[in-house]
Amino acid sequence: MSSIQTAGVIGAGVIGAGWIARLLLNGIDVNVFDPSPDAPDNANKVINNAARAYANLHTVQLPKKGQLSFKKSVAEASKNAEIVIEAVPERLKMKQAVYSEIELSASIDTIITSSTSGILPTDLQVELNNPERLLVSHPFNPVYLLPLVEIVGGEKTSTTVIEKASDIFESIGMFPLHIKKEIPAFIADRLLESVWREALWLVNDGIATTEEIDDAIRYGFGLRWAQMGLFETYRLAGGEAGMRHFISQFGPCLEWPWTHLMDVPEFTEELVDKVANQSDEQSGMHSIRALEQKRDDNLVDILKVLKDNHWGAGNTLQAFEERLAKNAEEINFESLDLSQPLETYTTTIPQKWSDFNGHMNETHYLECFSNAADKIMTIVGVDRAYIAKGNSFFTVETHIRHLDEVLVGEGVSVSTQVISGGGKKLHVFHFLYHLDGRLVATGEQMLIHVNLESRAASNPNKLVNERIAAISSAHQNLASPDGIGRAVAQKL
Repeated sequence: MSSIQTAGVIGAGVIGAGWIARLLLNGIDVNVFDPSPDAPDNANKVINNAARAYANLHTVQLPKKGQLSFKKSVAEASKNAEIVIEAVPERLKMKQAVYSEIELSASIDTIITSSTSGILPTDLQVELNNPERLLVSHPFNPVYLLPLVEIVGGEKTSTTVIEKASDIFESIGMFPLHIKKEIPAFIADRLLESVWREALWLVNDGIATTEEIDDAIRYGFGLRWAQMGLFETYRLAGGEAGMRHFISQFGPCLEWPWTHLMDVPEFTEELVDKVANQSDEQSGMHSIRALEQKRDDNLVDILKVLKDNHWGAGNTLQAFEERLAKNAEEINFESLDLSQPLETYTTTIPQKWSDFNGHMNETHYLECFSNAADKIMTIVGVDRAYIAKGNSFFTVETHIRHLDEVLVGEGVSVSTQVISGGGKKLHVFHFLYHLDGRLVATGEQMLIHVNLESRAASNPNKLVNERIAAISSAHQNLASPDGIGRAVAQKL
């Protein structure tokens, strides 16, 4: 799986800012060029939306956030980038001019991709000195949540570049769909355009309002499409006889004059006003930011359900989180600073962790400390491979002190001190902090090493014993934590 350190993004509109957010939150440094003075502010709004969504979406810790830098030129933003994503308006000459500037400073190995929704890559690469490195990577809004990215190569695009770009996108949680034959608007937008065209006729002819059309989609087939798409949905409609029966049953209706798909309504000011006014009446009471957050909340929950059910886009999310979890287990023990408590967990408090007061409820303090204990286990060598061989640590006792409140949307971190360890026992003390360093809570745990087959206490292997001993020995030099070993006796 290819991973990169630095990316360039040219254009920080809705799509460009979505790319920036996804890349940054996957630990990639991003250099951006956009001539608009509002670009940094607009990008940060999208980044904040993405961070809010990811706090609710992911069950594993993401990499440390990358660095965002706005540059003064396309060439400056492209320098040192391993991939440059162009997201400027849909004008061929403008895009080609951008590529010329990219080639002034980018390495010969830098991949250039376009977020175009319809221009053919063969046309895009005509004036490039190295056309083999350009391809289309067409995403969907919001880029930071929707996994699909359509990958389309031109006549001169290298197969190796397509494979490498696909690996990069997969490494940041996306589903690269390689479209092997060039066609204007690719696959998804051609399907969307047909629905959009028919919807405009329904509004134009006074048959339905924008809200009624949206209701028909979101309360009906849109829910099916979200998890099964078109053909699998119709396969089910054919019953036990499947798709063949469905086609024989409903195929003849395709010859009926139902649609206007070969015709376009005249794009008059009257039609524009009609659509815009109905849209204002439908959704104008909500700000764009409120609609974005509601969209993200719904997408997060749909993706999580699909992940739990091992289906569709949920499989992409599951595979992405498994890669993150595996990467988190690859720890260079010798590089750890054992002179201080170990950093073991960081998160942002999601809405679902809230109590009636808007604070994190007590259940999730334990979840934070449980995740911190899992990290300590990984650090000492009790990873998934170790557990698969039949050994692990079980928590046998936990004591939590609640010292401060923490609100939904706040960031928190956990650091862990090993009080003692050796043989079958591991005694740890967790500190939960606000990001400004204020202590929120503490959690004291006793863990016992267990043989998973006999379910009895057992000794860990040599490596685990040595690592626990090293941390425990170093942490003996730290002050004994306040509240260690105490019963319920807080001073009020």
